[in-house]
Amino acid sequence: MKLNLLKASAMGMVAIMATLFPVIDTHSQEDGTRIENAVAEFSGIDKITGRIIKFDVYIGETVQFGALQVTPRVCYSRPITETPKTTSFLEVDEITLDRKIRRIFTGWMFADSPGLNAVEHSIYDIWLNDCKQESDIAPPSTN
Repeated sequence: MKLNLLKASAMGMVAIMATLFPVIDTHSQEDGTRIENAVAEFSGIDKITGRIIKFDVYIGETVQFGALQVTPRVCYSRPITETPKTTSFLEVDEITLDRKIRRIFTGWMFADSPGLNAVEHSIYDIWLNDCKQESDIAPPSTN
């Protein structure tokens, strides 16, 4: 009896948690409308100067923003007829003062929730704005 009550209580807690914290599925959509993009658009702030800069990064390319190196691995969006859901999986490395590279972020970033997984550094912050098929910036050379 006590075990059944405990089990029922745990199941109730799981149901409440699922309602409060829904699982974010970044890999597939219900209707299969995920679009793979060639370019991720980010914004970054230099906290010392207060400058906010927008920059595009091609998938698989590494771009330096201050002491940070940003490398998006994928960037997904939905058609304009669907509810917006723009996500990118990226890696961010910091170049330390002794010229070593240290990984400070690996994970998913969500354009509609920039504070959820933004890269927060003591000097620089980076967040995802959008994913797109092309950029005004020339693509990296394929040497």
